[in-house]
Amino acid sequence: MPLHAHLWDLVHGQTSGDLLFNWGSGYGVPFLPDLFGSLLNPFSWLVVLFPRGWVGPAVLLATLLSIGLATALMTVFLGRLHDGSPWLRGLLAVGYGLCGWVPADAAGTPARMWGLVSLPLLCLAFDLALRRERWVLGALAVAAAWAADFSTAATATLGAALVLLLRLALAAGRPFGERLRALGRAAAMTVVGVGLTAPVLTVGFRSGADAQPVTVYRPGTPGLADYLAGTLPGQLSERGLPNVFIGVLGLLLVAALPFHRAVPWRERAGWWVLLVLAASAFVWRPTFLTWHVATAPEGNPYRATFVLSGLLTMAAWSCLARRPDLFALAGGVAGVAVVAVLAAQGRGPVRPVSWVLLGVGVPLAVAALLLELPRRRREATAALAFLVLAGSSWTTAAVTVPRGQVSDGAGVRAARAAVRGADRWPAGRTDPGPQRFTTNDPLLIGGEGGAYDSGYLPAVTAQTLHALGAGWSQQGRQTQSMADPVGQALLAVSGVLDPQLTVRRLAAPPLVTVHAPTVLDTSSVWSRRQALLGATVYRIPVPEPFGSPAPADHGSSGWSVPPSPPDGGPPGFTVSCAPGSTAYFYGPWFAGTVTGPGGGFTSTGRQNATAMPVRPLGTVPADGLVRLELRATAASQVPALPVACLDEAALTAAVQRLTATGAVAVSAGGHTISARLPGGSAATAVFALPVVPGWRCAVDGGPERAPQSAEGLLAVPLGAGASRVACDYRQPGLMAGLAVTAAALAVLLTVLAGSRYQRRRLSRG
Repeated sequence: MPLHAHLWDLVHGQTSGDLLFNWGSGYGVPFLPDLFGSLLNPFSWLVVLFPRGWVGPAVLLATLLSIGLATALMTVFLGRLHDGSPWLRGLLAVGYGLCGWVPADAAGTPARMWGLVSLPLLCLAFDLALRRERWVLGALAVAAAWAADFSTAATATLGAALVLLLRLALAAGRPFGERLRALGRAAAMTVVGVGLTAPVLTVGFRSGADAQPVTVYRPGTPGLADYLAGTLPGQLSERGLPNVFIGVLGLLLVAALPFHRAVPWRERAGWWVLLVLAASAFVWRPTFLTWHVATAPEGNPYRATFVLSGLLTMAAWSCLARRPDLFALAGGVAGVAVVAVLAAQGRGPVRPVSWVLLGVGVPLAVAALLLELPRRRREATAALAFLVLAGSSWTTAAVTVPRGQVSDGAGVRAARAAVRGADRWPAGRTDPGPQRFTTNDPLLIGGEGGAYDSGYLPAVTAQTLHALGAGWSQQGRQTQSMADPVGQALLAVSGVLDPQLTVRRLAAPPLVTVHAPTVLDTSSVWSRRQALLGATVYRIPVPEPFGSPAPADHGSSGWSVPPSPPDGGPPGFTVSCAPGSTAYFYGPWFAGTVTGPGGGFTSTGRQNATAMPVRPLGTVPADGLVRLELRATAASQVPALPVACLDEAALTAAVQRLTATGAVAVSAGGHTISARLPGGSAATAVFALPVVPGWRCAVDGGPERAPQSAEGLLAVPLGAGASRVACDYRQPGLMAGLAVTAAALAVLLTVLAGSRYQRRRLSRG
């Protein structure tokens, strides 16, 4: 929802960024990777036709339309595999459109849902290659699949290629040379179609390489019983196994296929071999990586599952198209029974909904299919329609995974109104603050904060904010806003949204400040902050450990804090600070309860998954001693200097000095930022902006150069003196992708012109 809300703002001109850059999230991050990765499902753009408050229903509509289109395309493709009733094809296609992957893993993510569309779309494109028809249309179909979501499109392309290979293998009367030419046409169609969408790939791959790294999923080897349980309708995998069910009708027909004597044995064997190989490939690491373009996904490890569901649907149609007889149906019932018995022996229980659907659905499906024999097809189709629609509805309701939603619409509207009413960008940032509604609040309610949740979050952004004391989760793929006065000053936050949904004003320097060269210690989060401020604002005491057992000193690498004994006092530290100053604690990986002069709070740090931000401990008492108790729930690490005491008067003076010597005026475009400096400013201009790859800067209209880094923030050397500095963001990988697209488009137009010329020549005689 936040991404779609931001898309609405972009189209309606109600945000500060553009398609290339997002000023609101992560204190400034590229936006094109998110656009390419999450917003190119054509149905996503329907959001701009709704009022902004209807973003949620618009996302739901995009999901439903994707399901509908995928179902329709699968219905058409099944007719290309074998002639047969469009009503029966449609009923099987419903099983594909509502396969287990859809409600359990993909619903609510329109980009991912486009993969469901891509499989039958690519199968139809390759069918054109097989029939030697409309090559250009096929290439455009490939482009449509890859443009909307290249990760699922790659999976769908592999699945469609396997179907094409099977069809060629089963085409006994087709000469071998013609089969090779069909493969060549399909391959060329794919290359040109993918080339048309090259910017999506080049930007995605480059941004992925620059993104914060995370630990990837390593597939295990599931038991056969647990794997087969996923084929039962309504059975939701809880141990990271594929959700592949396609309903009672599809399962029965797949099980009946080996016994259907009207289907040639080569076709029966071919489909079953393909199903077994595909199912095995999902859980064997080398082929698992092949399904995922050699990169294991960080989120759902089985994002390719819809391909297996599609193959099951096609195999089911191969059986149904030839009207299975009593022998085939009896074999199918026996096969379903074996699957059910094996599934019941698995590590997890089969859900009651699965037993009900099997107990009622299988007899009803058999009876309806037997009605086909004496040609009572209306009654049979009606019975099958009832089975499919009722069963699919119940199954979908039973397995739909609840997803986080913005529950308080009035709260979101109030927060957005407050932030927009107080926004001063680019004179300063108005930070939406903690993640109240979503992990991407700046996209949802506006402002310019540090919160950002994305698989494309730049590593520079994550590491810079972490090094300066901000929190993160998901191994750094989800950053948080600065939550203390010094961190907010460093990022030019001049207003922050309070829990009462009102904006509190803060004293902050401008977005661009000028710094003289200094040599300062940057070994701790406190010293790094002071280096950027150019002033000493903290007293950083050496901690004295206490407790039994006490924290163990590991020198510069920090302290090990043991778990607190249940019957004794917790370990901790004693430090000495100026009375009346404010003590702060930084223990990003600490898990447990922290207690200081102002009370206690719970910390949920876990290295490297969840990092806690700088947190206040309270006012230093009159004796100047701060007792910090750390009641750890597990063995934890804290930095060598976990406590610092802030001199607020010194911070105020530092902010005033940076304001006096910093930018006179700052202006920002969609992906540009410039500052007018006091005359003759020397040394280095530092932008309160992570120096993500792609920035180019110029001083006083001179040549553009890559900026430098000041503790991770964008820095531009000014030389002897300057009055203006300007920076422009260029998305890495975009120009290379556009060049490939231009070449692919030239090939497509050449083929189109050649085919028209040939048709005219043939028509003339």
